Amino acid sequence: MRVTEGGVELEVPGEQTEGVEEAVFYNPRQELNRDLTIATLRAFRDREPRAESYLDAMTASGIRGVRAAVDGWDVTCCDVDEEAVDLARENLGRNDLEATVEHRNVNGLMHDEVFDVIDLDPYGTPMPFADAAFANCRDLVCVTATDTAPLCGAHFDSGVRSYSAVPRNTDYHPEMGVRILLSALARSAARFDVGVEPILTHATSHYVRTYLELDHRATSADAAIDELGHVYHCEDCLYREHDPGLIADPIETCPHCGDDRMLAAGPVWLGPVHDHDFVEAVRAAVPDAFGTAEKARELCETLAAELDTPTHYDQHKLCRNWGLPANAMDDFLADLRDAGHAASRAHYGGTTFKTDASVGEIRAATEDNLD
Repeated sequence: MRVTEGGVELEVPGEQTEGVEEAVFYNPRQELNRDLTIATLRAFRDREPRAESYLDAMTASGIRGVRAAVDGWDVTCCDVDEEAVDLARENLGRNDLEATVEHRNVNGLMHDEVFDVIDLDPYGTPMPFADAAFANCRDLVCVTATDTAPLCGAHFDSGVRSYSAVPRNTDYHPEMGVRILLSALARSAARFDVGVEPILTHATSHYVRTYLELDHRATSADAAIDELGHVYHCEDCLYREHDPGLIADPIETCPHCGDDRMLAAGPVWLGPVHDHDFVEAVRAAVPDAFGTAEKARELCETLAAELDTPTHYDQHKLCRNWGLPANAMDDFLADLRDAGHAASRAHYGGTTFKTDASVGEIRAATEDNLD
């Protein structure tokens, strides 16, 4: 079937063929991801004008590569699936675009050639491709992970295997996934004396997406590793705290409620997951013509204002735990600020927020207006 996205026309397989989902070739639910990718590439080119080459590492229908080529990037599309390669070539030709199309294992290609920007958007975990990407990418690695259940700790053993970390299924499970992924990617890059800085990251629907600016110095790799640590979480009162360092020092008893149902997660990325100024630049680079323009701008607006604290809270879950009714989010956050705490909305859900207040301080600041 024919689809139009971002001003380009594509031929893609139907949604199902002989009962097998064809979303690996073209997934309409990923349009926001792709729209933000193009806006990010535009903002990044302003930040790093020498960046010219872009690798669409798992090209499938070629949609990312086609859209990047329209925007003037020197594009290489790669896929191990012959049908995908043929489809990508057809879609490039349909839009009168030139790009290199490779039918091979992308790990071999990434080890053989250098690219300014590498985009990893595999089915499932991106970790089998991370080492090769960091080995030969100059400036920016873009990563999608769709295996959110392992990342968030819902599929614990799979998460440990894929990310060499301990994920925990908490009330902030989307952010757990973000920080487990960033930790694994930072450790992969450090093997090649490459430091990573997440300049835009979001957890949306069924995937996590991050953009990592690279610094090819051993000291920068060390600095990235210094951003790793552990989170300790009480399953009863939802207290949590974080501790930097690769060696865990688990808490046996909750400092807030005294119970012993404590979880330890890590190593996770404890540092910022956005460059707030860059996120504003991405927001400005989203044109009205994009199909998800309004949603993309709203997401960027929330990300730009989001605090950098390592975990978020959900007001509804807190109030349910306290046996109190929830309040309007703006009023709830205003109560926190009036009590002297920093507070912001979080992009993980409509009732999620970030604050520098502890769970006890949150309740003390807000409970008078929750009755």
